[in-house]
Amino acid sequence: MKTNFEKMLAGEVYDSRDPKLLELYHQARRLILAYNNSDSKDRELRQQLLNQLLGKIENGVWIESPFFCDYGINIEIGENTFVNTNCMFLDDNKIRIGKNGLIAPYVQIYTATHPLKASDRIYQEGNNTRYHTSTKPVTIGDNVWIGGNSVIFPGVTIGNNVTIGAGSVVTKDIPDDVLAFGNPCVVQKILK
Repeated sequence: MKTNFEKMLAGEVYDSRDPKLLELYHQARRLILAYNNSDSKDRELRQQLLNQLLGKIENGVWIESPFFCDYGINIEIGENTFVNTNCMFLDDNKIRIGKNGLIAPYVQIYTATHPLKASDRIYQEGNNTRYHTSTKPVTIGDNVWIGGNSVIFPGVTIGNNVTIGAGSVVTKDIPDDVLAFGNPCVVQKILK
């Protein structure tokens, strides 16, 4: 039988209040609090905290405070990627960001999703209201710039050498070498 963590990463319906998942969640909150309150000049401490928080972080990654995520361990960030202030990565599944990325302020990356129909989404467990949750991974290629206040939906893949305009809502995959923006985000120009 799969654990809720295994179900979560497999994209199956899982219990987000599972004790093991809550333990991982609270561990991430402790590390995030320490990171967000650390002195920006203390690069050694900040690097240690990121190494403990994130699943994989390569050389030259810079993450501005404050930064927020659910678990951290499902996030992989390639070398020389810059994540600006107030980003929210809901890493209930894998979030993979390639090298040389620029992630602007207030970018939100979501991997969790719920049934659209309320009666499929909400259920009672004893006296507690619960929600059916599943996940889809997000992949962002190399050399990608994501403009501020953009939202990336579960299951989206963004190709290499892409620019996503500020305020975009990325609901579908974006191919390599393009400028894309809008709500919903669509390709506006090929950049080859």
